[in-house]
Amino acid sequence: MSSANRISGILTPNLTPVDPRGQVDEDCLRGYVDWLIDRGVHGLYPNGSTGEFIRFTPAERRRIVQVVVDQNRGRVPILAGAAEANAHETIAACEAYGAMGVRAVAIVAPYYYRLSPEGVYAYFREIADTVSVDVTLYNIPLFASPIDLDTVRRLALECPRVIGIKDSSGDLPNMMRMIQAVRPHRDDFSFLTGWDAALVPMLIAGCDGGTNATSGVVPELTRAIYLAVQEGRIDAAMQMQYQLLPLFDAMIGAGEFPEGFRQGARARGWEMGTGRQPKTPQQQTAIDNAKGEIERLVSMLSSQETPGVTATDLQTIDAIVRRVLEQL
Repeated sequence: MSSANRISGILTPNLTPVDPRGQVDEDCLRGYVDWLIDRGVHGLYPNGSTGEFIRFTPAERRRIVQVVVDQNRGRVPILAGAAEANAHETIAACEAYGAMGVRAVAIVAPYYYRLSPEGVYAYFREIADTVSVDVTLYNIPLFASPIDLDTVRRLALECPRVIGIKDSSGDLPNMMRMIQAVRPHRDDFSFLTGWDAALVPMLIAGCDGGTNATSGVVPELTRAIYLAVQEGRIDAAMQMQYQLLPLFDAMIGAGEFPEGFRQGARARGWEMGTGRQPKTPQQQTAIDNAKGEIERLVSMLSSQETPGVTATDLQTIDAIVRRVLEQL
């Protein structure tokens, strides 16, 4: 398989809006999907960490993906988070999402129990050998058993269904080692970064794209960053990276993740609700204190013209991207 089959671009790990009763707000979610696509995101990623998948029931997680798939109507690829508490339930979720028509599923290594590399390999191997949908590994060592370099290489070489990795460690040298170990053998294997603070360095190093929470707040900017790197405009890309960094830091530092990103979405006109995680008055105060700075940064970034991209010329930009990809 060729590089043309790789998942690439900026895929948004979308927030999950909840209504005042604490239920998934499907109407808001549908509008948010349209808004993201209209602003040029390359794909959607429901049931990711930003979407707080662990705070919803398995039935709700399936419904979230179904709503996103229905509203998307085939416009962009969907990478659906399919992590459940064990291999059996994860396989069932993978099959359900595959039947809905997602491009691939993303699976985090088992959480709670800290597994050895061999245990992580066995977990993914069982899933990859069973499911009928493509699988991307999701490495987020902050919350789950890490997926080390040797395990990524083994799974990439032995399992055709494993077609990529989303890495949220922010470890650039490790990402480079993974690319070096896998790409000569699997040209179709996708490398996606989930760490917004290093998006440009990761893209320059060879990543195919990113699953970045900031793209749910300033999708125009993250798209422009990706395109600038693809076109070789590295200075412009780095300029935008440094514009993105203060917003990312403000949102990720605003109380419990992903509350800061909810505040960012509110600054763009999207009321996502308060989420299901209870908060102390002190936590709410921290979130409220960050609100003004987040709103200021969002207003600045969403109102300025980003280098090399205009809202009225997305078709031309897409043509440029296709030409660039054909030359890779």
